[in-house]
Amino acid sequence: MGEFQQYFDIILFAMVAGFLVLRLRSVLGRRTGNERRRELFVRRTRPTPEKGPTLIEPGPSSATASSAPPADAVAEGLNQIHRADPTFDRAQFLEGAGTAFEMIVTAFANADKAGLRPLLSDEVCQQFVTAIDERVAAKETLETRILRLDNSDIVEAELLGRNAQVTVKLTSQQINVTRAMDGSIVDGDPEHPTEKTDYWTFARDTRSADPNWVLVATSSG
Repeated sequence: MGEFQQYFDIILFAMVAGFLVLRLRSVLGRRTGNERRRELFVRRTRPTPEKGPTLIEPGPSSATASSAPPADAVAEGLNQIHRADPTFDRAQFLEGAGTAFEMIVTAFANADKAGLRPLLSDEVCQQFVTAIDERVAAKETLETRILRLDNSDIVEAELLGRNAQVTVKLTSQQINVTRAMDGSIVDGDPEHPTEKTDYWTFARDTRSADPNWVLVATSSG
């Protein structure tokens, strides 16, 4: 009788476990390998066509470089992108660019190559990977904290065939510290932030269903 009761308990526990697995699967779903990566650049619902072209008024540009295109050139570039993809929205693009900026800077500091891969073009990704490998070979670590993003502004925009390219000027307050293997500081100050100005160029195929843009060029001001 005791053995029968023991077998019965085992069967009962197995049934309960199976029920819980089925419930969790129905709630959480199963990974299929086709999950979409996080969308940084949210798209608006495609608007109903209206008579006449839709204009996108650019905000005041903070670019100071003498080579920066005039405001009307930036506005025309944005209009061309908007005509190619009416879901393009300047404000939402800048919000997404700011999010991508923080994610990329953090992933680079953490030597997270897998996290960088979907956010960068092949060429830029190779540059980042090379810098990470050199840091690892030197047995150094990079600590980066973006305290705040003071400003982001579109300074260039153009449509090359079906590919849109937008350059954003990003001004941020950061703490960047490079440490040796023993923890000593090689470069940077952990207590005092510095202002950094970066120019990042993002690109996207306007006919793609993927709303995300990839980083194709970087420079510092």
